[in-house]
Parts: sequence; structure tokens; C-alpha cells
Amino acid sequence: MRKTKVLIPTGYGLNCEREMSYSFGRLGAEVRRIHINDLLASPKTINEYHIIAFVGGFSDGDHVAAGKIQANRIRFGLGEELKEFVRNGKLAIGVCNGFQALVKAGVLPGSNPTEHVEQVQSVTLTYNDSGKFRDDWVHLGVNQNSSCVWTRDIKSLYLPIRHGEGKFVAQNGLLEELESNNQVVLYYINPRTGKPTMEYPDNPNGSIKAIAAICDPSGRVFGIMPHYEANLSPYNNPVWTRLKREGVLPDEGIGMQIPRNALKYVDENLLK
Repeated sequence: MRKTKVLIPTGYGLNCEREMSYSFGRLGAEVRRIHINDLLASPKTINEYHIIAFVGGFSDGDHVAAGKIQANRIRFGLGEELKEFVRNGKLAIGVCNGFQALVKAGVLPGSNPTEHVEQVQSVTLTYNDSGKFRDDWVHLGVNQNSSCVWTRDIKSLYLPIRHGEGKFVAQNGLLEELESNNQVVLYYINPRTGKPTMEYPDNPNGSIKAIAAICDPSGRVFGIMPHYEANLSPYNNPVWTRLKREGVLPDEGIGMQIPRNALKYVDENLLK
């Protein structure tokens, strides 16, 4: 039986590769972590995989701008191969620093539905309105009309964030296009109302229209600022003791549903 193969580039300050590996490996995928330099030396390596996952951390110490140097590696060293990878129906995800790299490399939002990967930056993730690094947990609403394959059948999420440059920004015309195309996947919400909010700390960075995650037009390339891979166990949840006392502690962290959806898509569309 063929297995889904997942590639995780590492190196230069990235530090979430083990959690990301665990999230896919626990579900039976074959996962390989490879230093970005080795990948750039042989970029066609990505053709051997079904999913490429760009992880979080502090790539290059967040010098210049968070994810910018990594973005240039992706754009100039992996751009054509990544474009072909997506054209072939495969999946990509960028989490936190990985999301920053994908938008700054022009991989997202990929507004041209025939190309997906434009390699021209049109949105960014910039400094939090607070001017501070924020380490917290946030409530997220899921756009049920989105074509994002990574979030299918998920109603809401509760995930940790840890970033200093997470504010999503784009020109008004493009913001409207992203929303009308249902490329906005997740919103920071007020847990009391369930509505997207601009109020701090529920919106931890001041993201325009409370945007926390987007996808490309195909729904197969996904960028998310909160760390799904940091809520894989029910004991990751900061209120797990209360949930256990009330008898509602789940068997796994809600973050596991994201890689599960990806593997299901690969199984149904790429492994047949």
C-alpha cells in the first residue's frame, strides 16, 4: 500500500519540524526532514513527495523581516519546481514563519487560478499592532465556504500563536478579491460572539479583517499564522484539567484534523 510522502524543509532557525513531523507521522505518512540547502541543491527532490510543509520558528533570526530571507530561497531556488508541484495537484502548507515565507515568496495568495504560484508578492505579514511578540492562545472561526482542503469539516479551532510579525495586510481591492474567492480560510474571533474581531487580544496582531489564514484558489496551498502542530494532544490545551474534570476532554488535539484532511485528500486524489 502506497503511503503519503511529506517533505519538511529545515534549517537556519526553524524549530517546529519535529512537531510537524509527528502530526503527519502519527497518521501513517512517510515524513522526511531535509535541510533547505540540500533541497536547493537538488530542487527536483520535491517531485518525490505529495505534501511540502514549511514550518515555523525564527528563520535567519527574523533579520530583514520575518521569513523574508527564507522567502528568497524559496522564490529563486525552488520557485519553478514548487509551481509545477502545485500544478500537479499536490499540497503545500506554511505555518507561522512558513506562512510569512510563502506570502513573501509570492506563493500565496496565488490569485491566478491557472498558475497558482505567481512569485510576485501581493500581501504581507508585518509587525503586530502591539509592537510586541505575542505568545498566547486564540479562537479561530473557519470559513465554511472556503475550498481549502486542509480545513474541511472543521467548525472552529483553538490554537496557540507565537509571533511578532503576524498582522496580515493587503490592498483593499485584493482583500475584497480574497474574500469573494473564499480564499480567506480562518478569522480571529471573539469567543463570546463567535464573530471576527479587531479587538486585542482576541485579534493578537491587528490583522486586517481579522484574517488568520488564507489559501490559494485551488484550496491546496494553505498559509496559517497560529500553530496547529502545537495542539496535537488534548494535554496541549491550557484548560485540559477543566475539560477533564467536566468529562469533555477529547482524545486528541483539534490540530490533528488539519493533517488528517491533507492525507485524506492525497489518498483520494493522488494515490489511486
